[in-house]
Amino acid sequence: MKNIFITLIVLVTVNGFCQKNLLQSGPMVGYCEMTEAVIWAQTTQKADIRVDYYTKETPTAVFSSKTYQSSENNHFTNHIVLTPLQEGKEYHYDLFINNQKIVLPYDTSFSSKKLWQWREKAPDFTIALGSCSYISEAALDRPGKPYGSNYSIFESIAKKNPDIMLWGGDNVYLREADWDSKSGIYHRYTHTRSIKEMQPLLASTQNIAIWDDHDFGPDDSDRGFYNKYTTQQAFKDFWANKFYGMDSNQKEGVFSSYNWSDAEVFLLDNRFFKSPNKRLTGDKIMLGKTQIQWLIDALVSSKASFKIIVIGGQVLNTEAVFENYENYKTEKEILLKEILENKIKGVAFISGDRHFSELSELKRANTYSLYDWTVSPLTSGHGVVEKISKEPNANRVPGSLFGQHVFGTLSFTGEKESRQMKLSLFDKDGNELWNKILLQSELE
Repeated sequence: MKNIFITLIVLVTVNGFCQKNLLQSGPMVGYCEMTEAVIWAQTTQKADIRVDYYTKETPTAVFSSKTYQSSENNHFTNHIVLTPLQEGKEYHYDLFINNQKIVLPYDTSFSSKKLWQWREKAPDFTIALGSCSYISEAALDRPGKPYGSNYSIFESIAKKNPDIMLWGGDNVYLREADWDSKSGIYHRYTHTRSIKEMQPLLASTQNIAIWDDHDFGPDDSDRGFYNKYTTQQAFKDFWANKFYGMDSNQKEGVFSSYNWSDAEVFLLDNRFFKSPNKRLTGDKIMLGKTQIQWLIDALVSSKASFKIIVIGGQVLNTEAVFENYENYKTEKEILLKEILENKIKGVAFISGDRHFSELSELKRANTYSLYDWTVSPLTSGHGVVEKISKEPNANRVPGSLFGQHVFGTLSFTGEKESRQMKLSLFDKDGNELWNKILLQSELE
């Protein structure tokens, strides 16, 4: 009998280990609403996958998602919908592959959106953010010193316990061996998403994302990139935003929006519609008329106190270098004029791309200043402050320029007249480098 018992323990242990080997990356928390949330996970091969979940108040009342079957068509990625949820509750969840629970050494939890309107003050919360995440792979990288490093920064972000992680573009870096084929593109996403340092952050924080050129295709790529529908599908398969574009089939672009408490985040697409940098005829555009019209309509309709516009390239840097919006001056002026003439309150920009961090402030007559906070890079190569400071950005806020691996947080706290958004910049170890507080009243 003793031998039979030992054998059963060994079989259960081995079986559990085998199922864990079927987990490639994740689980990752996607968007969370009052009655529904999405958990993303990737397996290594075809498998049955589900999620069990319960509120931390009532751990014995366990709910189960439907069972999904991962497919090779989308590289075994899964978007597991959890419903129904109760609003404003904290949930724990467990991932099951082939009906076996995957035991993980870190927290797997999420919170449903709270129904606070007309009832209480807006809930305090924190958004973590960063851009330019390069994960080295020696076999396919360019020769020389590895371009990616300090992956422990993702663990530092997780320790801040943000409610949302905002990935600000260049979240993967497609290489020369990647962007010509679907297999190469999906390999790159899989390789980046699978590093161990990233998993705790994915598992217990809502993750939303935009893309920039290195997620979209080659460096500085534009609407003419022949494989953009493949990279678009990869973006959809590996992220769990609320939606992607506004056409009926969500085939044109990946722009979207997402709200939490009294803030709304507008996730822009600066690649799908962008005209080629070297084209000499036609309009020079980055966002395009359709996306700008959607953005202005959405901003006007938004009831959020803070309206955060997220875009890959810098918006308010005054220098027409690299792919700053100043290179698309006519379109930039249209966007800023529409924000001004529609008297849209509470707007601020978040950008990445540049491999350094700085805050730009555009002072406007008879209304509030616009800010553009660039936070970059997470793990890719970074610039040198002495060199960057020679770029004469007339809107740069003194003391806000940094050239190192960083991440940021937007912390929303207070109520009524004291409601504020605090911008905090941290180094790879989570030490604060800089901060600035913007009162809601200052953005009106």
